Amino acid sequence: MRDVAALLVGLALLTVAADRFVLGAARLSAALRVSPVIIGALVIGAGTSAPELLVTVLAAVQGVPDLAVGNLIGSNTANIGLVLGAAALVSPIAIGQATLRREVPLMLLAVVALASVAADGTLGRVDGAVLLALGAVAIAVVVAFARADQRSAANPRVGRAEPVWRPAVLALAGLLGTIAGAQLLVSGASGLARALGVSEAVVGLTVVAIGTSLPELVTAVAAARRREADLVVGNVLGSNLFNSLPVAGVAGVLGAAGLEPAFGLALAGMVAICGLAAVFLFTGRRLARVEGAVLLGLFALIVGATVA
Repeated sequence: MRDVAALLVGLALLTVAADRFVLGAARLSAALRVSPVIIGALVIGAGTSAPELLVTVLAAVQGVPDLAVGNLIGSNTANIGLVLGAAALVSPIAIGQATLRREVPLMLLAVVALASVAADGTLGRVDGAVLLALGAVAIAVVVAFARADQRSAANPRVGRAEPVWRPAVLALAGLLGTIAGAQLLVSGASGLARALGVSEAVVGLTVVAIGTSLPELVTAVAAARRREADLVVGNVLGSNLFNSLPVAGVAGVLGAAGLEPAFGLALAGMVAICGLAAVFLFTGRRLARVEGAVLLGLFALIVGATVA
């Protein structure tokens, strides 16, 4: 019961604190008069990946690499199948041509890169270094896209007149809360896995992965209700990009070595669902409700196959 309580409290704290962290970081960037385009491209994407990063680091440091890597693979799958699928059910998602040309292919390349280095059943320090290097390149590309968008904007927004200390305190409080929630989540998940005789890989691919995707889910559903399609897609694509390259790179560098055979199926499922979502977006420049339902169904099948 103590492990269950830690797991539930960790999930709740992680969801609320990560949201506060993203809000505080965005407001801080605005107060410092950083481009709002760059805020959307980097701050929100990195912010909603903060739970995955912290859970992955803690799991790797505590010697549970299956939980660390399972969290990333499962989160990428959940971001597309659960988050994007649920958002499309709320409101069909249409995206611009620029997103199709740039962010969608970049996300697919990141996911394929993660699957490629982990396909041999290991994620070592060399693999981690490669992913970190690719992550640095990807972030530079995203920044270049953002600057190009800002230059082409007719009336770029400027930062709000707000004291810097207010959003800084909010961001710091959110970060500390996210760290505490991640610690509880890892501790509860590992203890529950041992108590039930379930592998940490399965727990990481399912419970922990879905839990750390809750910030993306809440953000995406709320944005879909406001018909902010670019925010929905950008949130999901940015999170998967950060999960697959910088966050997975950190896990590898910290020593997440041998992986369970179950990861082979999980990696294939991750690439398949991301590829299918890209096909849906490319064919009609939108994600219809039926297509969202298909993604949700495929996500359920992947989770079922992983648990089995």
